[in-house]
Amino acid sequence: MANYPTPHIHATPADFAPTVLMPGDPLRAKFIAENFLDEARLVNNVRGIQGYTGLYDGVPVSVMASGMGMPSIGIYSYELFNFFDVQTILRVGSAGALSDKLKVRDIVLGMGACTNSAYAGQYGLPGTFAPTADYGVLRTCADIAQEMGLPTHVGNLLSSDTFYADNGAEANAAWAKMGVLAVEMEAAALYLNAARCGKRALAICTVSDHILTGEATSSEERQNSFTQMMELALNTAKALG
Repeated sequence: MANYPTPHIHATPADFAPTVLMPGDPLRAKFIAENFLDEARLVNNVRGIQGYTGLYDGVPVSVMASGMGMPSIGIYSYELFNFFDVQTILRVGSAGALSDKLKVRDIVLGMGACTNSAYAGQYGLPGTFAPTADYGVLRTCADIAQEMGLPTHVGNLLSSDTFYADNGAEANAAWAKMGVLAVEMEAAALYLNAARCGKRALAICTVSDHILTGEATSSEERQNSFTQMMELALNTAKALG
């Protein structure tokens, strides 16, 4: 018996390309499909989580939203990896800078994803697992970013379960002290699912706001203007084939 459609994705494996770009916002998925993909077609819209497949420079690429937070991206990435034959997921999202080395609109490639989440507890490991990106995908993306001349940083992200935390300032300072570059809410679960499924993943994040300086972008800017990150992810998908 086929494992599709799943409860959250009404499609078949043939509807998805081997590489999927995964923004959090469904409207950002729609923006990428409409502005960068040729012959884009809607392949999923369950719960308004829009997924599209089309061609980028002749290479099949899919883009589908993940929703917000690790439980949400955990569901969608698990189903894509396990039931739809997706090999690589590139998260394209926003992050808040924790380091004074970063500026708003800089791009961060998440080499690793620290987390305050208990997501890894399900695996019953006798220790602490370090969620990391696939090195080959990270290397490819970093090389392309350099060729494109983009302001890019490679290092640790913090994947947080709490957007409004009681001890947010103290916690952010503690993570920053350990060299964590920026905070977001999805990468760790994506990396853990990829590891468990034997697949590949990378989080590519644009700095939408700076925790230290208070500088920020609007929700509309985050939806429509992070085009350098989108092109970087698409060029990475193209290189992966």
